[in-house]
Amino acid sequence: MPPTDTTESTEGPEDTETRTTAGKADRGALAIAAVLLLVCGGLIGYGVLNTEDEPKPRAVPTAEVTYEVRGEGTVELSYLAGSESGDATVETGVTLPWTKTVQVPLGKDPAINIVLDAKGGEAGCTLAIRGKHVQRATAQGEYGRATCTGALPAAADQGESR
Repeated sequence: MPPTDTTESTEGPEDTETRTTAGKADRGALAIAAVLLLVCGGLIGYGVLNTEDEPKPRAVPTAEVTYEVRGEGTVELSYLAGSESGDATVETGVTLPWTKTVQVPLGKDPAINIVLDAKGGEAGCTLAIRGKHVQRATAQGEYGRATCTGALPAAADQGESR
């Protein structure tokens, strides 16, 4: 004789309905969790990819300018250096001789001003742009003054810098 199954099912119609409803609830919760996960991932991705950083300013083209002051004694100097605003750099009580090479933005006119102190004397300034002599001037006597200037083309007129 074949073996017979003597196990009886104790499930009633109510238990089957509860298990089916619980399965539907689990699937609904999983669907909601999946949607929330996708929304969170999308927001994070948008935040990472949508960076609205300010663009970095481009480097300003420059030209090499050499200022030189020869003579005896002490002077006050003011000269244009790498400032894009065109502000002068001032040095006081400078003992001569003095030389400085700087980068000046194209479109700005390089200049050096010298003023002798109360002891007077004689001092001369020279200005060279990209190694080429541009101007020379001489100051004499108490509080004597001299200025050397040059001209640089505007950045748009120049194909290269330095």
